[in-house]
Amino acid sequence: MNYLTVENISKSYGELTLFENISFSVHKDQKIAFVAKNGTGKTSILNILSGDDVADSGEVIYRKDIKVSFLSQDPKFDNSLTVEETIFASDNPILKIISNYEKALLNPEDTETYQTAFDAMERHQAWDFETLYKQILFKLKLDDLNQKVSVLSGGQKKRLALANALINKPDLLILDEPTNHLDLEMIEWLEAFFAKENITLFMVTHDRYFLERVCNEIIELDEGQLYSYKGNYSYYLEKRDARIEREAVETGKAKQLFKKELTWMRRQPKARTTKSKSRIDDFADIKHRAHQRRNDHEVQLELNMERLGSKILEFHKVSKSFKDKTILDAFEYTFKKGERVGIIGKNGTGKTTFLNILTQTALPDSGKVIKGDTVKFGYYTQNGITIKPEQKVIDVIREFGDYIPLKKGRQISAQQLLERFLFSRKKQYDFVEKLSGGERKRLYLCTILIQNPNFLILDEPTNDLDIVTLNVLESFLLDFPGCIIVVSHDRYFMDKVIDHLFVFRGEGVIEDFPGNYTDYRVYEDSQPVIENTTTQDKKDKQSWKQNEASKLSFNEEKELRNIESKLNSLAFDKKELESKFNNPDLTQDDINKLSDKLQVIIDTIETKEERWFELSSKLEE
Repeated sequence: MNYLTVENISKSYGELTLFENISFSVHKDQKIAFVAKNGTGKTSILNILSGDDVADSGEVIYRKDIKVSFLSQDPKFDNSLTVEETIFASDNPILKIISNYEKALLNPEDTETYQTAFDAMERHQAWDFETLYKQILFKLKLDDLNQKVSVLSGGQKKRLALANALINKPDLLILDEPTNHLDLEMIEWLEAFFAKENITLFMVTHDRYFLERVCNEIIELDEGQLYSYKGNYSYYLEKRDARIEREAVETGKAKQLFKKELTWMRRQPKARTTKSKSRIDDFADIKHRAHQRRNDHEVQLELNMERLGSKILEFHKVSKSFKDKTILDAFEYTFKKGERVGIIGKNGTGKTTFLNILTQTALPDSGKVIKGDTVKFGYYTQNGITIKPEQKVIDVIREFGDYIPLKKGRQISAQQLLERFLFSRKKQYDFVEKLSGGERKRLYLCTILIQNPNFLILDEPTNDLDIVTLNVLESFLLDFPGCIIVVSHDRYFMDKVIDHLFVFRGEGVIEDFPGNYTDYRVYEDSQPVIENTTTQDKKDKQSWKQNEASKLSFNEEKELRNIESKLNSLAFDKKELESKFNNPDLTQDDINKLSDKLQVIIDTIETKEERWFELSSKLEE
C-alpha cells in the first residue's frame, strides 16, 4: 500500500541547486533511512514533505485518510502549556477521553462527572493508551507532566516532540535526526519500540547502529541521483561500494570509446546515411559518460600537535554538587599518554559538568584538578560555533591567521584549509548563518583542530555530521597520538574510537569500565536482574505469565488484562498526586483537596486489586 509519492521535485536557492527531479515513494511497513552528504538537501526534502517548505517543481502526494506525524529539528510549541497539556492538545480522540478523566480526578466530590469519565475510559479501552503515553514520557525523561514548556531545554523540547509523534500512533512517521538529544538508554528503548510497533518510517539519521537495527531500506542521494538499497546499513555499505566500483569501470570504458569516436568526429563526417547521423547524435552521450567525475573529496585532517609531557591531567578528591544533587564525590584519576576515554550516562548525571571542571571552565567544590604544563585542550562543545552577524566562512578561519602551521614546518593558507574541510572557494564567501547544521559543525570542528591541541574533548561531536565526515573523523582520531575524551550517544563512533569508559551512574558514582560500549552492553546484559520482591512486583510478574490451559473464560481473561492496564495507569496517577504533597507552599485547604483526590484513586485501586486477586486465584486452582 502506497502511503507517499514524491514526483520530480526540485529545489534551488539562488544559483545553488540542491536537487533536481527527485522521485521516490514510501509504502506501508517500510522503514526507510534517507542518506546524503551535508548541504545536499536532506532537511530541505523533509521540510517539503512536512509542508514547511515548497518545492520549485514537482509534487508530493499522500494517500488519503492516513495519519502522518513529523519530527523536526526545531519543534514549535505553545510555551504557555504544560507537558501534559501539550500532549492533550493533539486531535487524537482517545487523548480527549483521557484528558476528561484526568480533570475528573481533580474534583472527586463531583462523583457523577468522575463516573461518566471513568465509563468513557472503559468503553473506549483507554487504559492501555493512557499507560502507553505515560510510559513513553517516562522513558524520554519527561516525568514532570505539569512542567511548563517555556522552561524546557532544547533537548527536552525535542524529546517532547518525539513523544507527541509516537503517542499519536501515526501510519507514517517522518523523522529528522530522531536520536539527537537522547541518551543511550533512550536510543535503545526507541529501537525496541520501533521493532514492535507497526509504524512506517521515513527518517534522516547519522546513527549507524540505529540504521542497522531499525531500517529495512536506505535511499541515498549521491551526485544528484537517488539510489535505493533494500537492506540495512551493512548491506548498504557493501552494495554502495560495489556500485561505485562498477561506475568507475563503466566510466573507463566510456573514455576509451570517447577517444575512438573523437578521432572519427575530427574527420568531420557528413551525416549522409542514417547510420552516420545516429553515430553523431550518440557522440554527445558518450562524451557525457566519459567525463563523469565523482565529487568524492573527503575532509583532510592534519595537525601540528604540541608534544605532551609526562604529567597530563590529575583529579585529586574532586567533589561537585548542585543543591542536593551530587555530580562528583571525591573523584580520583590520573590520565596517561594516549588515553581514549568514552563517557556515558543518563542525561543529568553530570557529564558536561565533569568536562567543564576538567577544562577548568568550572570550579569544583573541593579537591584539585592539576593540568600538565604541556597540555593544550581542544574542547568541542555541544553549543557549536558562535555565529556573528554578516560573518563569512573565510573570516572565521582568518581569525586564527591567514596561514595555519602544519607538520614538519609546513603551512597552509586559510582558503586551502577550508578546501580540505570540503568548503569550495565559492562556499567560503557564504555567510555562516546560511550554512546547514552539518556544515556549521564541520566548520566548528575545523576551528578546534587548527589550534593544534594535544588533548581533545569532544562533547557529542557526531550530531548533524554526515556519515562520510564521521568516517573521516573516526580515522583521524584513531591516528591521533594525544589524549581523547568523548561524550557521545553514537555507539558506532564510541566503539571505534575509545578504549575504556567512565560510566556515570548518578549521585557521584563513576565506574571505570575496561572496554568499549558494545563490551559494556554485553557485560550489563549478562548481569543477573535484582528482583524487587514487593507485593506489587510479584503481582506484575505473575500477571504477564500466560497459562495455556487457562481456567478462565474468554471474557474473564480479557477482564484480567484490562485490570492490569488500569492498575498500571492508576499507579501513575497515585504517584503523581503523592508528589504534590512535597510542595511546602500548600495550604490546609489544598492538602484536603489533594487528600480527597488521592482517596478516590486508592479506593479504585483496592477495588480493582480485589477483582484481580479473584481472577488470579482461578488460575492457581
